[in-house]
Amino acid sequence: MAEFDLDADNLAARRPLSPHLSIYRPMLTMLMSIAHRITGAALYVGTILLVWYLLAAALGGTPFATAAAFLRSILGQLILLGFTFAFLHHFFGGIRHLIWDSGYGLDHPMREWLALGTLVASLSFTVVLFVAAHLLG
Repeated sequence: MAEFDLDADNLAARRPLSPHLSIYRPMLTMLMSIAHRITGAALYVGTILLVWYLLAAALGGTPFATAAAFLRSILGQLILLGFTFAFLHHFFGGIRHLIWDSGYGLDHPMREWLALGTLVASLSFTVVLFVAAHLLG
């Protein structure tokens, strides 16, 4: 029979270590994956803000005036800007994953181009939407 050494010190010395983030060179696809998770969490906060606004609109009067005043403030505008970016980043990230799921864009240069396209599209559409909302609204 094989003998096993269950001594904790010896076991820790023999255990292989998994690579740490400091070993990997940051790639755009890795950074976009992290950003996708962060924007997903930001969408929860933005959705709560949206529910507050819609509930205030349904109640009318003072609650709606309070919600509208907050969203027109500098802080409210920054939160709306972040929510818009989070939504669009998640949207374009989903399109990127849809392309990958169809079997395209998985090779090295195209994978990086799609990640860069996600970032550029989400930033530019955020700016366009925000400028249009301020000019037209």
